[in-house]
Amino acid sequence: MDLFKLIMSKAAEIAWGPVTIALLVGTGIYLSFGTRFVQFRKMGFAFKSLFNKSEGDGDITPFQALMTSLAATIGTGNIAGVASAIAYGGPGAVFWMWVSGAVGGATKYAEALLAVKYRITNEKGEKSGGPMYYIGRGIEDRYGVNANWLGFLFAIFGFIASFGIGNMTQANSISQSLNVTFGIKETVSGIIIAIFTALVIIGGIKNIGNVTEKLVPFMSLMYITGSLIAIFSNINMIPYAFEMIFANAFTGKAVGGGLLGTVIRLGIARGLFSNEAGLGSAPIAHAASKNSDPVIEGIVGSLGSFIDTLIVCSMTAIVILTSGVVTIDGGVMQVEGNLVGAALTTASFEKLLPGFGGYIVSIGLMFFAFSTIIGWYYYGAKCIEYIFGLKSVEVYKWIWVVLSFVGATIPLQIVWDISDVFNGFMAMPNLIGLLALSPMIFEMTREYDKKTAIEKNILVEQLAATASKK
Repeated sequence: MDLFKLIMSKAAEIAWGPVTIALLVGTGIYLSFGTRFVQFRKMGFAFKSLFNKSEGDGDITPFQALMTSLAATIGTGNIAGVASAIAYGGPGAVFWMWVSGAVGGATKYAEALLAVKYRITNEKGEKSGGPMYYIGRGIEDRYGVNANWLGFLFAIFGFIASFGIGNMTQANSISQSLNVTFGIKETVSGIIIAIFTALVIIGGIKNIGNVTEKLVPFMSLMYITGSLIAIFSNINMIPYAFEMIFANAFTGKAVGGGLLGTVIRLGIARGLFSNEAGLGSAPIAHAASKNSDPVIEGIVGSLGSFIDTLIVCSMTAIVILTSGVVTIDGGVMQVEGNLVGAALTTASFEKLLPGFGGYIVSIGLMFFAFSTIIGWYYYGAKCIEYIFGLKSVEVYKWIWVVLSFVGATIPLQIVWDISDVFNGFMAMPNLIGLLALSPMIFEMTREYDKKTAIEKNILVEQLAATASKK
C-alpha cells in the first residue's frame, strides 16, 4: 500500500506539476490573444444568448448546457479548494486564481466551439461530442493525420476520473457533511444520494438538463447570497482583504517565507482544478446544445470560468479573508487553529455569522457535490460510449448509482489520489487538440466578427434610412 501511495504521489506530481499548469495557463493566454479576448468582449452577448430561443439540432438548450457544465465544475473545490490554496499559499494565491479564471474563459470558448463543430449523432438520435471527437476528427480534417488514438486516450482518462472526481469523492463529501452537521449516518446518506442520483440520470441528458437548469442557479445564488451577508457583516474588513490579496501576490516572500512560485502555482492550480478549463470536460455538455452555431456556443461556454472562478470561488476567498481567521503580521500568515480546507471555510462563515454560518457551508457543499455527481455522470457516459459503444452506457448508469452509495460509506483517500491523477491526465490530449486546431478557431472567430460587423452596419443604415423618411 505504501508503494502504491508513492506511485500515486509521483503520478500526481506529473499530472498537476508545473509543466501541466504552465501548458494550461499558456494555452489560455494564447487563445485569449488569438480570439482578441472573446471571453470579455462578448460577455454581454453571452448572457443574452443564454435566454434566446434555440431551435437548432441538439438535445438541450444553451442555458441547460452551460448549467450542466457548471453542475460538474462547481463542487467541493469552490469551498474546500479555495481555503486550502489560501492556507498553504497565502492570500496572494487568490489573485492567481483570478488569472486562471480570466484566461480560462478563452479555453472554454475554444472547447465549446469545437465540440459543436465536430459532434456526431448517435444511434439514439442524441448528440455526442467533446475532445474525444474533435481531437481525432478535427486534426484529420485539417491536417490529414489520424489522431483518433489521442481522442481514445482522453476518453479512457475521463472514464477513470469520473468514478473518483465525479462520483465517489463527491458522495463522500456529502455524507461527511451530513454526519457532522446533522448527525445523519453515512449509510443513510448513501442510500439517499443513490436514490436521487438514479432519479436524475435515468432520464438521460434531457432530464439532467431539466434538473441542472433549476439546481445550479438555486445553489449558486444561495451560496453567493449567504457569502455576501457574511462579508457585509464585517464590511470594514473588505479593503483589508483585497490589500492582503494584492500585497502578497507579487512579493518574493509571499507568506511566512514561502516562495512566490508556490503562491502562483497554488492559486493557478486551484482555479484550474475548480473551473476545469483545458481539461476537456465542459465541452462534452456543450456538444448537446441546440445551438447550431459553434462560435455562439463557444461564447456561451466562455461564461463557465467567469461564473465558477471569478464569482463563486471569489465569494469563498473574501469570506475567509474578511473573517479574521486568517491574519498576516510582518509577512507571516497565521491561520486560527491551523485550519485548512472546508474546516477553514466553515470557521470563517461561523465567525462572521455565529449560529448559522456553518450551515451555509454544509448545505452549499451538499448541493455543489450532488450537482457534480449529476454532471460528471454525463461526462463519463459519453466517454464510455466512445470507447465501448452506446449499449455500455446502460451498464455504466447502474454502476454509477451503486458507487455513489459506496463512496458515501467508505474512506476514500486512495480514490482521491487516483482521481486527481487521471483528472490531470485528461488535459494533455485535449491541449494538443486545442493547439493543433487553434488556427481554425481563430479563423472562425474572425469570420464571425466580420459577419456581425456587416450585419450591424446594415442595421444602422436601415435605421438611418427609416429616420430620414420620417
